[in-house]
Amino acid sequence: MTKRGTNGSPPSRPELEKLMSADMRAVTAQSDRIGRHFARRHDVSGNDFHALLHVMVAETAGTPLTMAQLRQRMDVSPAAITYLVDRMIDAGHVRRESDPADRRKALLRYEARGMDLAHGFFTPLGAHLRAALAGLPDKDLAAAHRVFVAMITAMSTFEAELGIRNSKPSTAQAAASSDVS
Repeated sequence: MTKRGTNGSPPSRPELEKLMSADMRAVTAQSDRIGRHFARRHDVSGNDFHALLHVMVAETAGTPLTMAQLRQRMDVSPAAITYLVDRMIDAGHVRRESDPADRRKALLRYEARGMDLAHGFFTPLGAHLRAALAGLPDKDLAAAHRVFVAMITAMSTFEAELGIRNSKPSTAQAAASSDVS
């Protein structure tokens, strides 16, 4: 917890926004460290852990990923994602399932073994979170959820803008290609 806004007066709106951004970065960093512990304990690479996390987030949201979507989220080549997914299948973490909406596509789903490993590791964290939140009223939790949704939406928008910017040729590339034609 930072010391800003603790001088007796409530923090201003800009200070609150800075605090929330700092808190989001702290949560991300702590989550990354915990993820590294999980990866070491279960002998998976950092990329494997991130892939498993993407698969779990999507499946929990009710929108399982295709390999192409996972490849996009991981920003790796088609060959690399195939190798990574094959390794996770061989280890019993995930499986491919035919997409009922498009039989040409395969959805990535958590296997029971992979889910059991995740539950076994993260259940104590859930207990710590419940204990830490026990004293907060439901209205505060609802407000925090709205803040998280707003921050995730803003981050997704920024990511989409980065993708658009990265797909456009730079001014130097555009000038070079016009010189060629």
